[in-house]
Amino acid sequence: MKKIIKKPHISEKTTELIQKDNIYTFIVGKKANKIEIAEEIEKMYDVTVEKVTIVSIPSKKRRLGMIEGKKKGYKKAMVRLAEGDKIEILSS
Repeated sequence: MKKIIKKPHISEKTTELIQKDNIYTFIVGKKANKIEIAEEIEKMYDVTVEKVTIVSIPSKKRRLGMIEGKKKGYKKAMVRLAEGDKIEILSS
């Protein structure tokens, strides 16, 4: 079984999206599609998903002196929830 939702993606920009547009961002599996992501989010958090947008972040070259390496790429999904629905990602 493939893992669809890996973890929530939290940054300044994503917290602003949560407050402004009710859009939550998650790191997802490379082969996950919009339908699978929406179903998994609805099942995990008991919310209604209106829209899913997927962005693939490519891998990038990194260098530290003479040592060269690569930063892994990933896929993230931005999920818009229905009005009034909320996910508690950061428990305060």
